[in-house]
Amino acid sequence: MSETRSPGAVPAATADTVQAPTRSLGPVKVIGVLGMLGGIALVVVGIIVWVAVSTQLRAENITIPDDAMAFQGQMVQGPMTAYVQADIIQRHAMEASGGQTYAQLAQDDPIRDTMMNASFLRASLFTSVVSFGVAAFAIGVGILFILLGWALRRLADAPVVVKRSSVVGV
Repeated sequence: MSETRSPGAVPAATADTVQAPTRSLGPVKVIGVLGMLGGIALVVVGIIVWVAVSTQLRAENITIPDDAMAFQGQMVQGPMTAYVQADIIQRHAMEASGGQTYAQLAQDDPIRDTMMNASFLRASLFTSVVSFGVAAFAIGVGILFILLGWALRRLADAPVVVKRSSVVGV
């Protein structure tokens, strides 16, 4: 469809005007800063927990035996080595009991104490594995909070509202 204009008419032009936002963005900035601070706290706490658990495991001076599925001869100090050590403890305990669990053994069976100790050791090692996981989760969520807080601050610092209007007779 063609537009018809009368002779001598001036074509309409558009003009962009930048206006300040109609609402205060102070709360958005505050939330952004709080998000970043919370993220930093989560990262720091996650690192502290990771180091503390790793240090405690190293202090136990546990060496993974040669018949383990991986990390043979290495010291238990992280989530993977703790998991492998828990696995080999279970395998050795089951060999010692003839394949029976603690609950399946007779109450007067002397191997029952060995199975109980193995169970406690495995539970402690699995607790450290979970602790490493929680620490890693805290670090990951902390990084996400830092990024989201930074994005909120950035958006709040650069508010732009553009209004386009037609201007006749330019």
